[in-house]
Amino acid sequence: MKFKTLFLSAAFLLVVNVASAFTVRYYNNDSQKYTMEVRSNGSTQTIEFSGSTTSSASVQTSASEVEIKTSCGWVKVKDGAKITIKDGCIKIE
Repeated sequence: MKFKTLFLSAAFLLVVNVASAFTVRYYNNDSQKYTMEVRSNGSTQTIEFSGSTTSSASVQTSASEVEIKTSCGWVKVKDGAKITIKDGCIKIE
């Protein structure tokens, strides 16, 4: 019985971590589509922002805050934040 409970608990935690995603709402003032580098939990990924649109973008991570590399430097962004992109730079709302 203990083994079954332990196994189910471990499986649940694994599924929760795998399903974790970091999401930001954004408005891109620029007509250009951007692909930016994202650092979180010691790893690097990319995130895409479509041009001239309001949308959401996500990366797979369990982090509550990531760093996004823009043409204006690295910007710390929290999960669920609303951002505006103008001239390749991120402004947090």
